[in-house]
Amino acid sequence: MGDIVVDISHVSKIYRLYNNPIERLKDALGFSKNKTFREYKALDDVSFQVEKGKTIGLIGTNGAGKSTLLKIITGVLTQTTGQLTVNGKIAALLELGAGFNMEYTGMENIYLNGSIMGYTKDEMELRVPTIIEFAGIGDFIEQPVKTYSSGMFARLAFAVAINVDPEILIVDEALSVGDIYFQAKCFQKMDEIKKRGTTILLVTHDMSSVIKYCDHVIVLNKGKLLKQGSAKEMVDIYKKLLVNQYKEDDDTVEQEDNNIAIDSTDLWKDRLKINESNMTYGNDKAEIIDFGIFDSGGNLNNMITKKDRFAVKIKVEFKKNVYNPIFALTIKDQKGTEITGTNTMFENCNIEEAHSGEIYEVIFEQEMQLQSGDYLLSFGCTGFENGEFTVHHRLYDIVNISVISEQDTVGYYDMNSEVHVRMLQ
Repeated sequence: MGDIVVDISHVSKIYRLYNNPIERLKDALGFSKNKTFREYKALDDVSFQVEKGKTIGLIGTNGAGKSTLLKIITGVLTQTTGQLTVNGKIAALLELGAGFNMEYTGMENIYLNGSIMGYTKDEMELRVPTIIEFAGIGDFIEQPVKTYSSGMFARLAFAVAINVDPEILIVDEALSVGDIYFQAKCFQKMDEIKKRGTTILLVTHDMSSVIKYCDHVIVLNKGKLLKQGSAKEMVDIYKKLLVNQYKEDDDTVEQEDNNIAIDSTDLWKDRLKINESNMTYGNDKAEIIDFGIFDSGGNLNNMITKKDRFAVKIKVEFKKNVYNPIFALTIKDQKGTEITGTNTMFENCNIEEAHSGEIYEVIFEQEMQLQSGDYLLSFGCTGFENGEFTVHHRLYDIVNISVISEQDTVGYYDMNSEVHVRMLQ
């Protein structure tokens, strides 16, 4: 085993939650005779070690305790119980704004962050040209950072953090606000400093980055360390957590017919995160009562690995008789551009007539060729009445699907090209 740069032993972080500010004040002043708060464990007895030069991913659902743990490692927060040992100089990219004075200019904040890390002004002056060049924000470097866009802020924050020769670099979702070119630039720089022996702790919801960059991954769930191991194995566990299918005792899920881990009375959609801003409409002759996304193993899962086969299923209940109903699926990007889609009419999978009270299950099965990223799914039950196109029920942008990939090409989808290079002379 290599040198240990971060050693976390039985660390917990407990917050006191009060019903109102007055109870908090009384407790702080010692005036409360009875317990007026309840305890919330943001972290619960977490232990692990980080070896020098490794890239460690911290993943988990919202509220798992990832950011709290990073803040304890960086010294922003103090643990309630447990021991923490850090051996090395830390540069951290936590939530946007951490470590910056919004009234200072970008240049002034460069020196401010350098002093926080223990560098003298002369030492920082040697690094300033590299930082300015990497940030690429031009004359804005002399403007107060409160005037920056989130993208400009991220550029400067990362440029400072990665160019001050950190022994440990901590990144908490900070790169998600930069554009794709800046993100690529950042990951290239992270590869460079990793080769020089820098340890990296990465918190992200981008599972493609986790699989591609992390040597070891830790899964947190509800404040506890659930599991740790290889990136692919831990991402599989994370995907199960997202749809409440993870089983601690054997890392499997109970399987039923068609390898779907759902009780017959459960609805698939109840296990997915639904878009609260979705739009739904129709003439009420039919209703899409359920829908789900299923990976290559048949598990309900909205995270699909590129090049795997997967299925999207919908259940439609008819309230009235409908002649030649058409069932449709559309996939859009986050800007609303329709990327791809199909329907039962295109696929020559026709139903002559659906009767009132009948429920149909529609399965769209295909291979995932989209690039890594998040996409929106829309479902529809439509048709033609008296020659006019009619919508019986439509769910717009109802749920997202995330594509995980270790290798992307240019554009929206991958052509599965085979490339050969030969020397002619």
